[in-house]
Amino acid sequence: MSTSTRRDGRRTGRRVRRVALGLALACHTGPTVVVTALSGAVAIAVGAPAVTVVLVVLSVLLGQLSIGWSNDWIDAPRDLAVARPDKPVVRGLVGVGTLRMSAVVAGLAGTALPFALGPAAGMAHLVVVASGWAYNAGLKSTVWSWLPYAAAFGALPAFVVLALPGDGRPAAWVVGVGALLGVGAHLANVLPDLDDDAATGVRGLPHVLGRRPTGVLAPVLLATGAATSVLAPAGAPGAGVVVVGALAAVVGAVAGTVGLVRPTSRLPFTLAMVVAGLCVVALVASVDAAVV
Repeated sequence: MSTSTRRDGRRTGRRVRRVALGLALACHTGPTVVVTALSGAVAIAVGAPAVTVVLVVLSVLLGQLSIGWSNDWIDAPRDLAVARPDKPVVRGLVGVGTLRMSAVVAGLAGTALPFALGPAAGMAHLVVVASGWAYNAGLKSTVWSWLPYAAAFGALPAFVVLALPGDGRPAAWVVGVGALLGVGAHLANVLPDLDDDAATGVRGLPHVLGRRPTGVLAPVLLATGAATSVLAPAGAPGAGVVVVGALAAVVGAVAGTVGLVRPTSRLPFTLAMVVAGLCVVALVASVDAAVV
């Protein structure tokens, strides 16, 4: 093998690794992993067969990849305008065309695969993916920015339940908790980016409300979701679930207070994420009552 061939091979390898890293970062790795893992945990908790769990996890993973990649593809002009160093496109790791193609392919696969679990499950997951794309395509810049999160996170546990063998339906409280979790997470997630978003013309609900109301409302909604997970299922809640719900209420109250008196602090965002995690724990712990 000639020296030039080896050199070309090394360059190609570096380019492939760079694009792979860019795609990994552009998919919004943290939320993608968390949402996919949560879906798998809910599927296991409701007693789904192993094949169903695998199909649920793959479907959600593909859908979340498509939502993350479409977000960075559509937001690329804004990210470049404010030179966001955390964005792979700005860093030159991956091109807009690659993101667009990856988002479309993952989106098509993520909406087709769930129909293997039945038409109702397929339609529920279609709501999840379509909501994410609708947010990225424009709703994020309107006062309705919360709606895709409510729809997607409400439909996600419904998808898992509808994927189960049989004719079980998701309990209404499960959909409500998912919606509360989604809207609360949306408000908390936007808090650190309010200034950058305002500079590029993004005016979603958190921007309209302002930093202080958003910092208070996010943990309140998340704590309400945790409380609903404790109180809504039939029968007396277990001691562990009660402890999680009480802890979520306390942390939520602290987060709301800090958001009220110190609106520029990052602490409300951090505490809201803690409440979100507690809400997820409470939901998974109570989800055995999710099927009606």
